[in-house]
Amino acid sequence: MKLEIMLRIVVVDDEPLALEILDGYLKRIDNVHSVSLFANTREALRFLQNQPVDVLFIDIEMPEMTGIEFLNELTDPPLTIFTTAYRDYAFEGYEMGVVDFLLKPISFNRFKQAIEKITEFLTLKAQNINIDDNPAFRETDFIFVKSGVQRIKLHFNDVTHIQGLKDYAIIYAYTGKILLKGSIKAMLDIFPHDRFIRVHKSFIVSIQKITRLERNRIVLDGYQIPIGRNFKNNLEKALNI
Repeated sequence: MKLEIMLRIVVVDDEPLALEILDGYLKRIDNVHSVSLFANTREALRFLQNQPVDVLFIDIEMPEMTGIEFLNELTDPPLTIFTTAYRDYAFEGYEMGVVDFLLKPISFNRFKQAIEKITEFLTLKAQNINIDDNPAFRETDFIFVKSGVQRIKLHFNDVTHIQGLKDYAIIYAYTGKILLKGSIKAMLDIFPHDRFIRVHKSFIVSIQKITRLERNRIVLDGYQIPIGRNFKNNLEKALNI
């Protein structure tokens, strides 16, 4: 039976028109349980500290408190999507572990993609997949992961990259995405160091899958991965550039 993910959503933006547009978009999404709109950041903070919320859409540039300052006020923020008119904040968003970054004006199709990304994450999370810690299921070319009573073989060659998100790691593989409980740092102990390298606070990539570098990002198999400032030198050494 397919799991139905119903989302409790908060939208924070000091512009009434922006709130109206996103509220209209959310009314067109089937799996939305509730929507709470806030133009005042302090009111939104109080709500989030007392109510369960799955997703936060928040503008970055606001007069009383920026979206970044807002997130820093939360001890356990919900899955967060930045909405902003300023493209330069994309890198900072990745640093803070946001799920997506929507550039205004936001089209409905792009908004829907962000909701689908959230829904996919929560669906994968519900599958409760873990690394099999039995040494008999550890090899040099693959590992097994456990999903209930099933064991699934995951070949390292099939993995393009790994993304850390909150307390989980999303493994991107040709066979599909796998979500594991654990930090991005913990994944470094599982994936071979001669094949995979950490390039950002939230990303590990397969070295052989890198097709090109563009200033502060990596392009691989259609994905664009940011390069963190503290990881750039190690990446260049690994690629001999």
